[in-house]
Amino acid sequence: MHSVSLPIIGTFDAWRDAARDLLSAGTAPEDILWSHGTAAQDLFSDAAPLPRGDRPVIASKAFIQMANLVVWHSDPERFARLYGVLHALQRDKRLLEDRADPRVEKLAKMAKEVSRDKHKMTAFVRFREISAPGTNRRAFAAWFEPSHYITEPTAPFFAKRFGDMDWTIVTPHVTAQFDGTVTFSEGRERPDISDDATEDLWRTYFRSIFNPARVKVKAMQAEMPKKYWKNMPEAALIPEMIATAQARAAEMAAKAPTLAPARAAPILDRLHAEQAERLQTQDQFLTALQGCRRCPLWENATQPVPGEGPLDARLMFVGEQPGDTEDLTGRPFTGPAGQVFDRALSDAGIDRSGVYITNAVKHFKFQPRGKRRLHQNPDRDEIHHCKWWLDLEIERVKPRLLIALGGTALESLTGTRKDLLKRRGQFEETPDGRQLLVTVHPSYILRLPDPALRTEETARFHADVALAARA
Repeated sequence: MHSVSLPIIGTFDAWRDAARDLLSAGTAPEDILWSHGTAAQDLFSDAAPLPRGDRPVIASKAFIQMANLVVWHSDPERFARLYGVLHALQRDKRLLEDRADPRVEKLAKMAKEVSRDKHKMTAFVRFREISAPGTNRRAFAAWFEPSHYITEPTAPFFAKRFGDMDWTIVTPHVTAQFDGTVTFSEGRERPDISDDATEDLWRTYFRSIFNPARVKVKAMQAEMPKKYWKNMPEAALIPEMIATAQARAAEMAAKAPTLAPARAAPILDRLHAEQAERLQTQDQFLTALQGCRRCPLWENATQPVPGEGPLDARLMFVGEQPGDTEDLTGRPFTGPAGQVFDRALSDAGIDRSGVYITNAVKHFKFQPRGKRRLHQNPDRDEIHHCKWWLDLEIERVKPRLLIALGGTALESLTGTRKDLLKRRGQFEETPDGRQLLVTVHPSYILRLPDPALRTEETARFHADVALAARA
């Protein structure tokens, strides 16, 4: 049994040299006892110099890159695992390509964890200025508690980023110092580092860039775990900003600009026309819609729901927005309201495949409630942002008659939903001169609690659809 004790500083180079010697002598993985920092204590270990042989050692670039991450992991078995895979690579040169192999899978997972910890260190180290007698260079110090032994491999990042100042990063494992060159020494306990004058400025900046409308606490904590908060001056502001986020978001919405002024209309029309020219085919249209970021609704929706039907249809039915079923299927009017709609089409003698069916808003807006997603009405800005897509569909289909199903569709097509129930069953003209028939949305019928009223409204809705067919 051979005992190999690797130093805290220079761990990778030491492991690489020891592994090369042992492998060249044909030493099996089970005959090596690895330790880190202190000599291994084992009754059967051999403290003699490591054997060296003349066998060639094969190590691919991919393995070296993986090893240079895994050796910094905190798992005490990391060196043995690495050597075991290196030993196996001498017989199977394609072993690393088999990610189903549990040995390779484990190393890949460890490498990923080290990479993530290095990223956290570069993101969450906070330097504070300290006095530096006898030098013209400014000096800074920081305390950090990494999950793995990553101070040494991460120090070059700080040397490159902060090469114009002297700095010290103290961790429990290793202390890194820079005064033109990087040196390492043993880790230390947390030093007493006072706040400096820049921290108030940093807190002011952090508060100013904090967007209360985008608060997602779980996502934030996944990227910025609480274990780092105590070393970050801005972290003290987070609880208060989260608590007031809803009120601040409402205030921002109230102060947000409304629709563009009239003098901007010609400019917007020209820009929209140029964009529309690039979306002539259905594939181009669908691809562009998938990338729509005109309003925040895309963030939580499963997918946008485009209209469907022939591009020479004489009737275009415009609904409000996708529902839960439509959001999942990617097709309009496939949920409960779609069943009511389909029955009305059938009674009116309309073949659904011969008409164009779409929505004024293309993404599902909802409020999570346990496992359910409760429908929410789109607001004025969301309707306005999505109107560009509806206008493009109307321009491509050129229907003889538009049918507005509900208030959202009516607002999108005419600019107002006022007096919807008084206007239903009547013909109007859109601002661009297209013929429009007003009616309710099928979901309105489904929400009526009175069965008799529901029956009456269903008959009226069927009459409205029949009127569209005759027209």
